[in-house]
Amino acid sequence: MTDFPTVRMNGNGPWEEQFGFSRAVAAGDFVFVSGCTAWDDGRVLFEGSPAEQARAAFGVAVASLARYGLGAADVVRTRMYVTHARDVEDVGRVHKELFGAVRPAATIVVVSALLDSRMAVEVEVEAYRRKAQ
Repeated sequence: MTDFPTVRMNGNGPWEEQFGFSRAVAAGDFVFVSGCTAWDDGRVLFEGSPAEQARAAFGVAVASLARYGLGAADVVRTRMYVTHARDVEDVGRVHKELFGAVRPAATIVVVSALLDSRMAVEVEVEAYRRKAQ
């Protein structure tokens, strides 16, 4: 394992300070990104379809990885939470668009609700820093 220090990064989400968590944490060779929703320019985009919300949420997650010098190709695990079973296919298609070539381990779970009732999708990602060759 490479000797990377633990580095926490904050985003501009409304709940990070309130609930005491970081947007992302780099620990050793891994970067863990907290649950992301459709957040843009300091506001949450709830009006979009579940697919649009998933695309935006994954965008937040990948942008968080970029601050560590990583990207979608470095993702090794994803988790998707959707509030209705009818949205699984649409959210899964977005996942394939972004990660089809990478094929990370993935989980999609139907939950009864997220923090705000207008949210349809929340995602998490974990990435691995490959050693320089």
